[in-house]
Amino acid sequence: MPIAVYLLGLGIFAQGTSEFMLAGLLPNIAADLGVSIPDAGLLVSAFAIGMVVGAPVLAVATLRLPRRTTLVAFQLVFVAGHVVGALAPGYGVLFATRVVSAFAYAGFWSMAVATAVSLVPADVKGKALSLVGAGLTLATIVGVPAGTVVGQYIGWRAAFWGVVALTVISLATLLAALPAGRAPEAELPSVRREVRGMARPALWVSYLVTTLTFGAAIVTFSYLTPLLTEVSGLPAGLVPAVLSLYGVGGLIGMTLGGRTADRSPLRTLFLGVGGLTVASALLALTAGNPAVTIVLAFVLGLTGYVTNPVLQSRVFTLAPDAPTLAPSVNTSAFNVGITLTPMLGGLTIDAGLGFTSVAWVGAAVGAAALLAAVWAAAIARRTKGRTTTSHAPAPAAAVDTATTPTARPDALTAAE
Repeated sequence: MPIAVYLLGLGIFAQGTSEFMLAGLLPNIAADLGVSIPDAGLLVSAFAIGMVVGAPVLAVATLRLPRRTTLVAFQLVFVAGHVVGALAPGYGVLFATRVVSAFAYAGFWSMAVATAVSLVPADVKGKALSLVGAGLTLATIVGVPAGTVVGQYIGWRAAFWGVVALTVISLATLLAALPAGRAPEAELPSVRREVRGMARPALWVSYLVTTLTFGAAIVTFSYLTPLLTEVSGLPAGLVPAVLSLYGVGGLIGMTLGGRTADRSPLRTLFLGVGGLTVASALLALTAGNPAVTIVLAFVLGLTGYVTNPVLQSRVFTLAPDAPTLAPSVNTSAFNVGITLTPMLGGLTIDAGLGFTSVAWVGAAVGAAALLAAVWAAAIARRTKGRTTTSHAPAPAAAVDTATTPTARPDALTAAE
């Protein structure tokens, strides 16, 4: 595996730490800036919304630029946003920096995925993407707890400076590892071709699967801390360890998913989403038992992230003519799930249904993801059937090699 793939994962680790560490810094930020905790929580939503919008917009805007230059430019903007954020005199400035930083991170994520795929053979795309995505899992295991500790003892601004340092290190290593210059003109992507390549129903069903699957994975995690303390009765001091256990499960899941994504994508998807749905329902039923809850936290991480390499790599199979735009929209699909399902969980809590209701939301969204996966599998079977029919040999007397059209090669891209 090229070293650049691992370094792209380092970039995701640095920036992903900023995406999720705010959950542990909200009380500090609220107290320092004189706002309520719910208002401070809008900073998380601002980041997610910036990711949703930024990924496709920046993918199109930078389509024909050199990848190394584009990746470094996104990181420079991200660093600038965090420097201003660390020095922010008030809430409004910090809110604006979160949106700008999210735009840059979304662009980096989309370009990192496309770059990783371009550096490896087709049969190891899933493994490469699992290594890039593992950066986000490591951010959950190491970056988020470390950012929370730094915020508690030194201040939330120090956590922002830590993210700046990590991103600068990533920037320097990518400058050294990635090739410079543009691809030959004939190999440069075309906006028109990429947009045409997006016109595949199977691709948009895949985006639906991404949104529902990752939404089901993230909704329980978003409220896992109060569930552990208020329902399971776990001491607050043990919560970071359980959150890290969730991250360890996620890292193992990403590793396993990376090994099976290229060989058995739909089977990996069904097993992962099915396991996630069952684990969410079991957590809702047994949250009062601390030991069982701790085990299920690990299982939620494992099943929630084992599907990630499939969700990332499948769009390249379904839209080979849109290698930049297709994954960027997939990044938006991930963040739609990150935005919407925690909102649903919050609504159930506000309705007085308690923190265990969030796990039921995860189970329900997981069930919907299973249905969407069945839809995706049905489309793949139909496409494969049409391809097989188009390749069936004609009777010998009817074959005219001069006039018989060849089957459309792009029909194969929708089947697995």
